[in-house]
Amino acid sequence: MTRVIIVRHGQSMYNTERRIQGRTDASLLTEKGQTDAGKLGKALSNILFNAIYSSPLQRAKQTAEIIQRELTNPTSKSAVCQTADKLLEIDLPLWERMLTSEVKQQFAEDYQTWHERPHELRMLVESAEGTKEHFPVLSLYEQARQFWQETLPHHQGETILIVGHNGINRALISTALGIPASRYHSIQQSNCGITVLNFAGGLGDPVQLESLNQTQHTGETLPSLRPGHQGVRLLLIRHGETEWNRQTRFQGQIDVPLNDNGRNQARKAGEFLKDVELDFAVSSPMARPKETAELILQHHPSVKLEYQDGLREISHGLWEGKLEVEIEQEFPGELERWRTEPAQVQMPEGENLQQVWERSVAAWRLIVQAASQSHLKIGIVVAHDATNKTLLCHILGLPSDNFWNFRQGNGAVSVIDYPAGPDGLPVLQAMNITTHLGGGVFDKTAAGAL
Repeated sequence: MTRVIIVRHGQSMYNTERRIQGRTDASLLTEKGQTDAGKLGKALSNILFNAIYSSPLQRAKQTAEIIQRELTNPTSKSAVCQTADKLLEIDLPLWERMLTSEVKQQFAEDYQTWHERPHELRMLVESAEGTKEHFPVLSLYEQARQFWQETLPHHQGETILIVGHNGINRALISTALGIPASRYHSIQQSNCGITVLNFAGGLGDPVQLESLNQTQHTGETLPSLRPGHQGVRLLLIRHGETEWNRQTRFQGQIDVPLNDNGRNQARKAGEFLKDVELDFAVSSPMARPKETAELILQHHPSVKLEYQDGLREISHGLWEGKLEVEIEQEFPGELERWRTEPAQVQMPEGENLQQVWERSVAAWRLIVQAASQSHLKIGIVVAHDATNKTLLCHILGLPSDNFWNFRQGNGAVSVIDYPAGPDGLPVLQAMNITTHLGGGVFDKTAAGAL
């Protein structure tokens, strides 16, 4: 496995001015940007990095230098920080250095395209060869693919650090997972946010998004809401650990309760979210998410817990109650199919992912609509591993074939915003936050069966 940690540079002068940066190199880190880069370095300090790659733009290079000063592993400290042109920020030549408000005014139609159909944004750019068409987002995705194709073969089984920008980082994550360019705005990268990707091989081989946009090391519990945010924020949480999770026993719709560690994880999630002003809470009606939600809500006594049956865990049918070795004996080859072609597997006397998709997405849409109609701002949704992974596919415009691309740790928190309301595209602001569970940057929860 190749582990890739992707971070965005610290806050820059242009960030504070709400000015389009693109590939201009005039913007340096602010004092806060430098401080946060130091905090980021401390969060990564004990990780062994075999290589460090940075965009050549100053705001990224400065961030990389500050991070490296904080690293304690001798290999990491001595790693040469390589600048890579394939990590340059998105190229927006007609907008660079302009305030966002000026772009909205002067390029109103293009700015609307940028927000609603980013893959269709087109700029006519003058060059020595004459006027040519430039598609900024499509070009960025191709640039990201080329970076992966050139870089991954050199680091099989290693850990590398990438210091980039909001746009290129989104393109790197999207091309790794197969998220279409039309959903460019559906994932977010905060200044000094940490994302972890695990590659089985090269681009096109299995890859897992372990976490997205962790910001806790900078003092930000959850990524801040975007300017002009109108809609609802949902905190999607997986229940705490059960004894069957620990044993890697398939539980599905068997109502296994939390174990002591699971209750502790739920309490820690509650502590983590205690200062977040929750307006509502919804849970799967099963015992393990219900108890997780109740322990979180001890800090929010005025919030009533409601239930959605569509959020139940997948029914594994005849697999339920069995260990992987027992399933392999009784249903030879099916477990491997489940790991490699999850959308093609019909659980014997249970469900398939399409059925889970239909009921969980219907429940999710009801939750978003109800919160929006009642003008509620932030709520928790507590469910299960398979349910959450199916919902993440839906949120990012991916089919259920991408089910295994996402990790959901016990007690982990993901953040989904609807900035344009229930009918607009959602934004995955952060995914699989487990820092409150004591594992640092990595998810150290049990990897057990669903």
